[in-house]
Amino acid sequence: MSSENLPQSPEQPPRKPRVAVVFGGRSSEHGISVVTAGAVLRAIDRTKYDVLPIGITTDGRWALTADEPERMAIADRKMPSVSELADSVEGGVMLPLDPGNREVVYSEPGSVPKALGEVDVVFPMLHGPYGEDGTLQGLLELSGVPYVGSGVLASAVGQDKDYMKRVFSSFGLNVGPYLVIRPREWQQDEDGARRRIAEFAGEHGWPLFIKPARAGSSIGITKVDSFEGLDEAIAEAQHHDPKILIEALLRGREIECGVLEFEDGPRASVPAEIPPVQSHDYYDFDAKYIDSAPGIVPAPLTPEQTAEIQRLAVEAFEAASCEGLVRADFFLTEDGRFVINEINTMPGFTPISMYPQMWEKSGVSYPELVDRLIQAALTRSTGLR
Repeated sequence: MSSENLPQSPEQPPRKPRVAVVFGGRSSEHGISVVTAGAVLRAIDRTKYDVLPIGITTDGRWALTADEPERMAIADRKMPSVSELADSVEGGVMLPLDPGNREVVYSEPGSVPKALGEVDVVFPMLHGPYGEDGTLQGLLELSGVPYVGSGVLASAVGQDKDYMKRVFSSFGLNVGPYLVIRPREWQQDEDGARRRIAEFAGEHGWPLFIKPARAGSSIGITKVDSFEGLDEAIAEAQHHDPKILIEALLRGREIECGVLEFEDGPRASVPAEIPPVQSHDYYDFDAKYIDSAPGIVPAPLTPEQTAEIQRLAVEAFEAASCEGLVRADFFLTEDGRFVINEINTMPGFTPISMYPQMWEKSGVSYPELVDRLIQAALTRSTGLR
C-alpha cells in the first residue's frame, strides 16, 4: 500500500504562545502589583495567547492563582493580595532552571509534582525590590525564559534612585540636588549623618523629601519642613529600605513621558502633567491609587517643550540600557529646565495609570500596548544582547 493511501491524521492547530503573568511579590508595592496584573489579565487577547497567572505572596511563595481579574481590584480602599487569590495555602510554582526546559511545575507537600506545561514568555507585573530590581530578571535569564521589560542592569539601575541619578548625571541629564545616607553611616554615626542633612538643608532650604532609595509608588516618602519631623521621616523611609535619599524641593510642574520600544527603536509618547492635588500635600500613594488624582493628558506644553521632554525621555531610556518600556518623570522648573526625577522600568499599568493613558493619547490602545510588549519579548533573546 502506498503512503498516499494511508489515513492522514488531521493537522494540529499551532500552539498559542503561553504567557505567565507574575505579580504580587515581597515589596511594599505588593497590592499595586496585584491591581496592575488584574488589568493586564483582562487585556490579554485570549484568542492569541494562553495565560498562566502566578502570584508571589508577601513571604515569597510562588502560588498558582485563579484567572479571575475581577478579584484583583481595589475594594473599599483596600488593596488585594496574592494570599487571597492563591489556590492553595501551601502549594508552590517552580520555574525551570535549565535553559533547555521551559516547563513550569506545581507541587504541594505530600503530593506528586504536577507539570503545568511550557511557558514562552513571562510578563513580570512586579513593582519594587524582589521583582522590578533585576532579581527576577536574573532568575529568568538563568532559566532562559524571555520576559517583558528591561534586563538585569537596567532594572537594578531603575530601582536604585542613588545609582539612577549617577547614571543620568554621567550622560548629561539634569538631576535635582540630593543626598544619600547609607545604612552603615546611619548605624555608626547618626550625629554625623544628621550634620550632613543639616548642611544640605542649609544649602538648599526646607522642605526636604526623605525617601527609601529603592522603593516606588511614593511609599515611605515624607515631606519634612524642619528638623522636628526628621527622625520620624528617616525611620519611615528605613522601614522600607535601609538606604535613604534626601531630596531638595524642586519648584515647578511635574511632567511624565512614556517610552515604548518599537521595531526601529524607542519612541516617546505625548507627555502628561500631574497637577497639584488639593487634598494631598504632594503626589503620595493615596493620591495616586486610592483617590485617583487625575493627570492631564496631553500636558499643556509648547511644541518645543513637548519635543524636548520626548527627547530627554528617550535619552534616559538609552542611558540606563532599558528595554520594552519606561515611564520617565521630570520637573519643569520655574526657570524652564527639565530636571529628571526618576524612571520606572515597570510603571503602574492599570488603564487609569499615566503610562497607558499617555500611549492611548498617542494612538496605542491598552490591549495593543499589552500585545506589543508581549510580542517584543517573544522576539528578544535572553542572555547577552
